Amino acid sequence: MAGNETHYTLDLPKFDRAVRLLIVVAPYYKDIADGLIAGAKATAEKAGATVEVIEVPGALEVPSAIGMAARMADYDGFVALGCVIRGETTHYDTVCNDSSRGLTLLGLQGVCIGNGILTVENRDQAVVRADPEGQDKGGGAAAAALHLVALSRKWARQTKGIGFKPQGEEFRIAGETEGPTRA
Repeated sequence: MAGNETHYTLDLPKFDRAVRLLIVVAPYYKDIADGLIAGAKATAEKAGATVEVIEVPGALEVPSAIGMAARMADYDGFVALGCVIRGETTHYDTVCNDSSRGLTLLGLQGVCIGNGILTVENRDQAVVRADPEGQDKGGGAAAAALHLVALSRKWARQTKGIGFKPQGEEFRIAGETEGPTRA
């Protein structure tokens, strides 16, 4: 059972300039959402990040809101928060799978996202996971976003050459030229 497991947690990254995080939360279960937000804010504060929180109607809207903010606003990273508790229908599977898929697709496009949308069988599981003094999944999602921001900043400083010319290689220019025949 996972309750007795111990897990390794990376130290929070250090930043030379401020990080701006947007927390996008679906507060359908308000008490659970509040715990997730508290944990995310506390973790962001430890790393020196500033945080803004917006609410959306449900977990399916979280990826859309993050996608819009990534295109139209000035945030370094995003924290997706919410809770989906299994009910009597297959709607649970749709919401879990599609919200996760949406966040994953954004992440593959380079958006720095920590996914803290809980997908649980019952309320008791959600309470334990959302508690900042318990499993602190909100704090974990913020930490994930911060680690991805650190990676994106590290790799943004690297260059791979310009245009189609690979670094350090020479090309022969096609056609008749009056100048050099090699570039």
